[in-house]
Amino acid sequence: MTLNSFDEWSTLKEVVVGSAANYTSHERELSFDLFFHDNIAGDNSTRSEWYYPRLTVGEAGQADADRDGARRGRVPIKQRYVDELVEDLEGMAAALTGLGVTVHRPMDLDAGTSEVRTPAWSASVVPPLNIRDNTLILGDEIIETPPMIRSRYFETQFLIPVFQRYFAQGARWTVMPRPLMTDASFDLDYARESTIGGPTEPIGTPSPSPYDVGIEMMFDGAQVLRLGRDLVVNVSTAHHALACDWLERHVGDRFRIHRVHRLSDSHIDSMVLALRPGTLLVRSEAVADRLPEALRGWDRIVAPAPESDNFPRYEDEDLVLTSPFIDLNVLSVSPDTVLVNEACPELARTLEKHRFTAVPVRHRHRRLFGGGFHCFTLDTVREGGPEDYLG
Repeated sequence: MTLNSFDEWSTLKEVVVGSAANYTSHERELSFDLFFHDNIAGDNSTRSEWYYPRLTVGEAGQADADRDGARRGRVPIKQRYVDELVEDLEGMAAALTGLGVTVHRPMDLDAGTSEVRTPAWSASVVPPLNIRDNTLILGDEIIETPPMIRSRYFETQFLIPVFQRYFAQGARWTVMPRPLMTDASFDLDYARESTIGGPTEPIGTPSPSPYDVGIEMMFDGAQVLRLGRDLVVNVSTAHHALACDWLERHVGDRFRIHRVHRLSDSHIDSMVLALRPGTLLVRSEAVADRLPEALRGWDRIVAPAPESDNFPRYEDEDLVLTSPFIDLNVLSVSPDTVLVNEACPELARTLEKHRFTAVPVRHRHRRLFGGGFHCFTLDTVREGGPEDYLG
């Protein structure tokens, strides 16, 4: 089928499911800490199971600091968690196939590839797992977005075989400007203004680089809520705003863009998802105050508070990356069918009360790997078109 994806809910025909093969570690450095800042700083910060390991690095300028993974802040992931994640991804793909959806997969990360490097920095590489982040599908166009985490700088290259097939069938394929991504490229105001204590460290002083050019555009596809011809875009930093400027100039003749400010640190799908025209799934009623006025009249389903026994218990050295509300990150297969984590029966029951069919799928370690079903997927073909839902 040809690329066609304008919304979050119409009948899903084709989707890409991410890969976790050869996931070995997280690397804590400035871009990583900024990306996960909100999820860690704001949720149950006094409880040991939400502990965020502190970062200890060598003095700036030491030649071995970049070569020594431990000193650079590399946090290993236990192999059993990776193995179970791979199992759960296969189960997700099988569930979608069983619902009549064609499932594509990215290339796996080769075990021999451990690092990415640019003239300005190097970082450990991670597999293409949360694939919604660095790609935005708008109708018949693939847009590769400028990444916000250094270790994911080349992530969309794992998707090239998938993108090539859609391009051969007539899709547009665009790459947004790539940032040099030095420390000076990031706007630190959000993280510094919103730090509320707890076990997280404050964001440190950026290190200078000969490649500094000032604030650059950096932005994820998961910051966009797609509603036919309308796009609701979360903007929390100056580098998000630059990217939204680019998006307005690039697609402004085809889509209406509505900016919302600081709904979260970055991703909108951690706060609100559109399940069908007229119905939103939200983290809380307070979310509505930040939405465009035309959306405030839609029905809102408030996700139930997560329960502690919905999650595995982790040790203090395990790096927890998301808030307990991660299971709000569902994937709609049609206007009445939603993939829901089987570990969150409260959410399934809530959706069923609103006449949705909740399809339970196992996803154990979502808090360790920073994503739910919506994050781990990229819907490339849906039946919907550029309808006007907010006019």
